[in-house]
Amino acid sequence: MSLDPAKLHDPPMPSYSFTVYHRDVFEKSKFKDYDSLHENRLARSHARASHLASVLKSQNGAGEMLELVPKSTDTIYRNGEYVATFLIGTQMIKNYLLIDTGSDLVWWQCGPCEACYKQDQPLYDSTASKTFRIIGCNKYALRCRTVDPAFHCNQENFECRYDLVYGDHVQTKGFIADDVITFNLDDHRTIRITFGCSKDQTGEKNFSAFSAGILGLGRGDGQYSLPSQFRGHIMSMCLPTFNSGKGSVLSFHTSKWPRATSAKLLFNYKFPSLYYVNIYKVFINDREVPVSPSWWKFKSDMGGGMLVDTGTTFTLLPHDFYIVFRYLFREEVRDIPMAEDPSNTFDTCYKEYPSGGNLYFPVVKLYFGSINSSTMLLLTQERVIVNHRGVYCLAFVGWDYDFSILGMTQLQGVGLTFDSSASTLSFDIDACD
Repeated sequence: MSLDPAKLHDPPMPSYSFTVYHRDVFEKSKFKDYDSLHENRLARSHARASHLASVLKSQNGAGEMLELVPKSTDTIYRNGEYVATFLIGTQMIKNYLLIDTGSDLVWWQCGPCEACYKQDQPLYDSTASKTFRIIGCNKYALRCRTVDPAFHCNQENFECRYDLVYGDHVQTKGFIADDVITFNLDDHRTIRITFGCSKDQTGEKNFSAFSAGILGLGRGDGQYSLPSQFRGHIMSMCLPTFNSGKGSVLSFHTSKWPRATSAKLLFNYKFPSLYYVNIYKVFINDREVPVSPSWWKFKSDMGGGMLVDTGTTFTLLPHDFYIVFRYLFREEVRDIPMAEDPSNTFDTCYKEYPSGGNLYFPVVKLYFGSINSSTMLLLTQERVIVNHRGVYCLAFVGWDYDFSILGMTQLQGVGLTFDSSASTLSFDIDACD
């Protein structure tokens, strides 16, 4: 009996998994109380979103902002909320890298340093790892990305050098190399990955001591992001709730969730590393926010749309849309007195009942592509409202840009499955536990 080669299936690719934590696990001891910790989270979110906006606007001709943003179009890092655990090199040095779905380079501090910031974990020393290799400008079938002005080939030693500028005078310099990493969660399986060996970090006070570098998870089809290196089409993660103190998992080639709700991933040729979704309609309880679905589409300059970002804490909506969204939300709140936010961050806040009873707020429904149960992301309670200095505030923010960011307050504890083959992002509520 002959076999049809077209019907033969490739064997399953091995899965690779990392443990993931929210950064507050490492930083909460630095703050006197929950409110001060929360305000630091707010400041990070604002800095991240502002930097992201400056990058996107500079690529659309905002002129004066150009000098403040990365030379590389796929480098979006400016703070981050979650870290993944890495065991690096033959010595299996344990480091934490900030997860960034907006950039395509994996890099960590690499001794011996020229100017490294102080980090809480041991410093990886490339000279002590027997499996470390420098990747030249055209070696091991990899090429230096000289089309990107952040990278260049050093003609003296043929190292592929990079110089990434993040704004606020934060900068990292180094060269492209590779080494072996070990997976504790996968029977100590090892794999060789390409990374940026960062030797010189400028503006070290703006780097976080608990992390050793950045884990670029962007969807760009370049050779440096981790999804590209693992050559699979599935990336799944569940980002722990902010206050749980628990770890969760980032996996490649596998997802353990049923993918209850799915959005289409949209390609934006100006920002190919970013994960845009096909937001269609938004409801407060059963009341639709009355805008045409075409309002969410990309503009002629590829602005607009909604992207998902692991580094932005709160969902940001264009101001015109947010005003209507906020109005409907306030109308749907029953018999809970409004209050002012002491920090002036939020504009829709409510007091606790004097009796201390439970407060119930409207739900928010996000629909992707069409209106049915398989395209609805249902957000309730802690994914809609944040407790801040004794008041309960709507955890959505309006801003003066034409694009939206779906933030991590809304996606905390949600299983996320990125499928590049199907071009989908799926959501599973309360998947971390």
